[in-house]
Amino acid sequence: MLKIKPLADRVVIEASPAKQQTSSGIIIPDTAKEKPQKGNVVAVGGGKKDDPLTVKIGDIVLYGKYSGTEIEIDGKEYLIMRESDIYAII
Repeated sequence: MLKIKPLADRVVIEASPAKQQTSSGIIIPDTAKEKPQKGNVVAVGGGKKDDPLTVKIGDIVLYGKYSGTEIEIDGKEYLIMRESDIYAII
């Protein structure tokens, strides 16, 4: 369980790992890996007064390539972003 509680319409996402190799088997170096755009929701805020949150803990979501702010909690990296930065629930 995370020791963080996002406020209002913010969510904390654990990004899926970046691809290690292409479908043809070519290894992708760290400098060429694209930021993942898919992740797992691990914490959610309480929503706004007239606008409850749609996502919940455990949802797999798609978000913008440059969405969110990177944070580190207990040695793991996460993204914190507004729910409006999330494009879809998978």
